[in-house]
Amino acid sequence: MNSDTKTLSAELSKRNIRPSYQRIKVLDYLIKNQFHPTADQIFTGLQSEIPTLSKSTIYNTLNTFIEAGLVKTLNIEDNETRYDIIIDTHGHFKCEECGTIFNFNINIDSLTTEGLTGFKAIDKNIYFKGICPKCLLNINQDENERKENVL
Repeated sequence: MNSDTKTLSAELSKRNIRPSYQRIKVLDYLIKNQFHPTADQIFTGLQSEIPTLSKSTIYNTLNTFIEAGLVKTLNIEDNETRYDIIIDTHGHFKCEECGTIFNFNINIDSLTTEGLTGFKAIDKNIYFKGICPKCLLNINQDENERKENVL
């Protein structure tokens, strides 16, 4: 999705959302910052640009976007909700070292499940947790340095 004001305004209007300045800025922020931000991160990221912005405006805007199918929530951890502008089905990998959440492609419909006969899945999510390549490299370098210092 292009992030110029005219395009964002048209996208909101298409989804029956009044394209206010704050809503356009929140949508623009989500498009430009696809690291799955929290509401607090969005608020902090826009506060200098919109000094009158409130957290309740952020939450109300995000809820409006969710209801319109423009944004999805992501709950990898129990204590935080993150927001994802990519609404197509995909998986997420959260690095336990740096906290970054990465997207990856996966065909969720091709996965086999046992024990869910008779159930109707309303939402399907795939989450992995571990260590990303950058952090793994740093960990390995730190371990090598420690070994060298011991010798």
